[in-house]
Amino acid sequence: QLQLVESGGGLVQPGGSLRLSCATSRSTLNYYAIGWFRQAPGKEREGVSCISSSGGSTNYASSVKGRFTAARDNAENTVYLQMNSLKPEDTATYYCAAVRSWFGAMCRIGDSYTYWGQGTQVTVSS
Repeated sequence: QLQLVESGGGLVQPGGSLRLSCATSRSTLNYYAIGWFRQAPGKEREGVSCISSSGGSTNYASSVKGRFTAARDNAENTVYLQMNSLKPEDTATYYCAAVRSWFGAMCRIGDSYTYWGQGTQVTVSS
């Protein structure tokens, strides 16, 4: 059982930045592709970004492309989502998820993932 823990959420003003982290303490993330998802109240879950196990492949939703960057440090067993130029519409609970496969362009489909974290709240407001 892989336990994922997200951190780094918070309250930020529009135009600001946050960096989310996804980590596990009891295993390794090195063999897993990681997806980042978000869900705002009353809205469906959205696949934001995903990164392959090596970090060599990434994919982004059009709503965040150019503003968000997924990266990973396998030596530190941590995956990151750098979020810049944040907008109020980015407000949501953000989740990371893991799966031992890479689905390429389909990697932002949540049903593909096996393990999920509990989420971290991101609020963008002035």
